[in-house]
Amino acid sequence: MDHFLYRDGALYAEDVPLAEIAAAVGTPFYCYSTATLTRHFKAFDEALAGMDHMICYAMKAASNQAILRLMASLGAGMDVVSGGEYARAKAAGVPGDRIVFSGVGKTRDEMRMALSGGVRQFNLESEPEMEVLNAVALEMGVVAPVTVRVNPDVDAKTHAKIATGKSENKFGIPITRAREVYARIAEMPGLKAVGIDVHIGSQLTDLEPYRQAFTKVAELTEALRADGHDIIRLDLGGGLGIPYERNNTAPPLPKEYGAMVQEILGHTGCEIEIEPGRLIAGNAGVMVSEVIYVKQGEGRDFLIIDGAMNDLIRPAMYDAHHDIVPVVEPAPGAEQQPYDIVGPVCESGDTFAKQRMMVPLAAGDLVAFRSAGAYGAVMSSEYNTRPLIPEVLVHGDQFAVIRKRPSFEEIINRDTLPEWM
Repeated sequence: MDHFLYRDGALYAEDVPLAEIAAAVGTPFYCYSTATLTRHFKAFDEALAGMDHMICYAMKAASNQAILRLMASLGAGMDVVSGGEYARAKAAGVPGDRIVFSGVGKTRDEMRMALSGGVRQFNLESEPEMEVLNAVALEMGVVAPVTVRVNPDVDAKTHAKIATGKSENKFGIPITRAREVYARIAEMPGLKAVGIDVHIGSQLTDLEPYRQAFTKVAELTEALRADGHDIIRLDLGGGLGIPYERNNTAPPLPKEYGAMVQEILGHTGCEIEIEPGRLIAGNAGVMVSEVIYVKQGEGRDFLIIDGAMNDLIRPAMYDAHHDIVPVVEPAPGAEQQPYDIVGPVCESGDTFAKQRMMVPLAAGDLVAFRSAGAYGAVMSSEYNTRPLIPEVLVHGDQFAVIRKRPSFEEIINRDTLPEWM
């Protein structure tokens, strides 16, 4: 469920018409719903009720300071994958002991940053990283809390570019070598193993891959404890999918996921950490764009809009589907026709949909891309010197710009000329 609904013939974000925001800030723009973000976080929190748990929001999905502060106010920790994300989390007021540091390529500087500012744990991805973190911790005179990300060789049955749990993926250490790796950690004075980490992919629509992976983690927990390791946390990653297409079968609900976690891992007594991102932010945001031209082509019509692949790259990168709806509600039973919906960037890949059935639209009409709250604004760029588009947060009948659109001058003035020019 989200809070982007038609009311009195217009599409609203909570109690604010999207057309009103468009008139105030221009198009294109991202719009997020506070009520939806809050609802989705609470759905996960309630799903794990009865188990010792922490929900660490995967801020790579949407990392605006306003969203992070909202998540923190609800009790979320943060899952970060870079020094920049760590700095964002701290700036949003999240204490270090609620920040989990993930990612396959942590640098020495990033390790120092987190050890200085506080960190709940590092999720280690490789043995070389383990050795470097040990050395950095010893240099600083501290002990780094760690988990090892194990690769369970489980097919998540998701898009190849967002699957992370197969043996051929770059992520984690083979689960078959986990006992050997934990034995090495026990010999490193700069590291303290506190748990196990696993994450098999994103946009999962079936619980069975989770069941397979978590069963292996439960077995590994018992084996590591038998080896003398104090395993107190299980970081289960994120990845639960969202319904990008309204007419398709909905992915499992958080409560179904929580029941499965309780069934498979409840007996371990471990604190459960999960790192949802897409499920919290995805359907909590839309991108609104204006039709510039309706172009008649050879055998097809094009809607050319002012949003482009640099603003929302998921369709170009993943062939991702987003429902695209007019901001003015169509009449019941209104006739539809197929359009190719494209942006103004000089790339054939700047295509959002092909032969998408839509009611007839004209220049100046507004459309909304649903389910754009995750991996939308955070993956945007200024390709073609197109300014990053505004982000807007709605709260009831109020809205605020939480990232403004930069001017061309601001973009150009970031460049510096060498002295010889």
